[in-house]
Amino acid sequence: MEQTVVYKPHMTKKKAVLGTIKWLFLGVMIIFTLYPIIYTILGSLKTNAELTMGGNFFPSEWHFDNYYKAFVEADFLTYTKNSIFVSFSVTILAVVTCSLAGFILARREFAGKKILMAMYMSMMFVSLGSITLYPIYEVMHALNLHKSPIALIIALTGGQATNVFLVMGFTKAIPKELDEAAIIDGCSIYQVYYRIILPLTKPILAVVALFSFRNAWNDYITGLVMTITAPALKTLTVAVVQLKYSVNAAAEWNILLAGASIAIVPILIVYMFANKQFIAGLTSGAVKG
Repeated sequence: MEQTVVYKPHMTKKKAVLGTIKWLFLGVMIIFTLYPIIYTILGSLKTNAELTMGGNFFPSEWHFDNYYKAFVEADFLTYTKNSIFVSFSVTILAVVTCSLAGFILARREFAGKKILMAMYMSMMFVSLGSITLYPIYEVMHALNLHKSPIALIIALTGGQATNVFLVMGFTKAIPKELDEAAIIDGCSIYQVYYRIILPLTKPILAVVALFSFRNAWNDYITGLVMTITAPALKTLTVAVVQLKYSVNAAAEWNILLAGASIAIVPILIVYMFANKQFIAGLTSGAVKG
């Protein structure tokens, strides 16, 4: 027997109101998210007088030469190269170490595993922040790496507890029968990792890569401390903040915003290309978990 669905007017009205509230909320969030970026880009194209005095939201004249000054006079090209090298190195190293650690914690039993996992877990909830920077710098100085980008790369690669647990949780959802079948076929533990686990954990490794790249690119305090004795190794984020303390740029906020715009663009490009993998990694990880 066919059932007739009756739509009540008050239900339709309630649904419309909720839909309107949802879209208003999303619209407000988009405005709050995009406004600082738009303001920075537009401010970087103004004269310093127009920017500091306030005036129109859009530049009265578009001064693209501010980017030339930031790149050439402030040597941002060098700092951009430093940031790209450090960020990609940190990303590669983080993906390798997190995938290995997550695989071992998910698949192998060994003495002290529970203690190690408890230590990892504690690092996820306790923020040590800048307290560890001085000991890390002293270790790098003792190893004679304090004037090398390797010190900054190692410092930024550490503290991957969250990423390790992401990979471990994703790996646990992969059937162990695949490992056992590979071992029966003569694969070693390293071949199981390389041929079985690594290809199947690509979605979550994409998430780890994006998180690692973002953290390395946006980092300020670690980059500042690790490049104190080697100013030529400064990253773009450090250079942008320090630009306002230089002799000429103390009052040139338009050049400062031009440098900030340069620092924003690469991370946006990376996110645009990694967006699908990022969402796929999070959603598949949530389903598997």
